[in-house]
Amino acid sequence: MENVAQPPLMIPKAEFSEKLYSTLIWGGLLIALAWGFFPAEINRIVELWTNRDNMAEKMADYSQADFRYWRQYMEAMLETIQMAVWGSLLAVIFSIPFGLLSAANISPPWVRLPARRLMDAFRAINELIFALVFVSAVGLGPLAGVLALAVHTTGTLAKLFSEAVEAIDNRPVEGIRATGATKLQEVMYGVIPQVLPLWTSYSLYRYEANVRSATVLGIVGAGGIGFYLFDAMRSFKYDVTTAIVLIIIVAVSLTDILSQFLRKVIVEGENRRQFIVYLSLVAGLVILMELALAKVVNIDFLFRILSF
Repeated sequence: MENVAQPPLMIPKAEFSEKLYSTLIWGGLLIALAWGFFPAEINRIVELWTNRDNMAEKMADYSQADFRYWRQYMEAMLETIQMAVWGSLLAVIFSIPFGLLSAANISPPWVRLPARRLMDAFRAINELIFALVFVSAVGLGPLAGVLALAVHTTGTLAKLFSEAVEAIDNRPVEGIRATGATKLQEVMYGVIPQVLPLWTSYSLYRYEANVRSATVLGIVGAGGIGFYLFDAMRSFKYDVTTAIVLIIIVAVSLTDILSQFLRKVIVEGENRRQFIVYLSLVAGLVILMELALAKVVNIDFLFRILSF
């Protein structure tokens, strides 16, 4: 049987409207980049290379670490993590109703628009500003930091939650509605099961971010390790700054890894055994630190070794 020559594959040309949209998008992006080139001083980026000796000299100042007061730093770091846990939990609780109220396929415009603008305000204002406000109400301490993280994170998570709701398949919701279900039942049985994996993933990502954000809230007296970090930097105590930064890096890294394992377990149903092992190691490390802070266990020698 002879091979019959196949006609060349013809790729359909894009319509004029598609070309126009593509041109507008890429053209707008290029215009925005050009508009901000000189105001953002991108033209000076070569100074990173020409002044590299200055950076090397500054980095040399941080080549030593002083862990003499490691108990204070570790206690503040644990407090920082506790702030992030509670701030994230409160944010998730409040983000669920606000996320539903902000979704176009769930809420009417007269509810959706005010809810979205309120979430925009929560998201736009930095945690430090919220922390200052709450410090004036509840005084210095971690509670102000928890509330600041909760409000700011609610604005972020509510937006992500609403976008996940708007992307659902409406057919299950319509099927539940056809049975005579109430609006609340439509949400509970038609919407929530579809968005729960995404909501879980978003919440864990924000928890990771909150651990990092909480490290600076102490600057305004809202608890955590930020107070010691700011004090060391302001006093030009480079060795103390290095010690605090190393503690923050280790704590944030452990938190991020734990969050990744937890996301795999909850969202994808994988790595359960690895998660249990890692969780046990982290829990054991936290217990060891708590015992050391209570002076039940003496690990001063370890931090003397780490001082360099």
